Amino acid sequence: MEMKKVEISVLEAMIPFVLVADDVIQLKQNAMLLYPYIQDSTISHGKAAEILGVHKLDLITLYGKLGLPYIQETEDELKADLLTVRNLREKAR
Repeated sequence: MEMKKVEISVLEAMIPFVLVADDVIQLKQNAMLLYPYIQDSTISHGKAAEILGVHKLDLITLYGKLGLPYIQETEDELKADLLTVRNLREKAR
């Protein structure tokens, strides 16, 4: 994967946390840069994984370890989905 240098402005106190040579930390930083675009549906998890050069499942697992959900549903939406599935099952019997 080809890397490019980009200049960004950060608070001085952030510098020790941003300038890291560790590949795992760099992957996390880059994944976090892409996450808002996944959340607003600009890109998919698959596209983000492609950009980062990792498997989609590995990226989803990484986000999960960081406490970022793969499924963006509220509890009420999940309950409604479960009710729909139950209703469909009943009709199928």
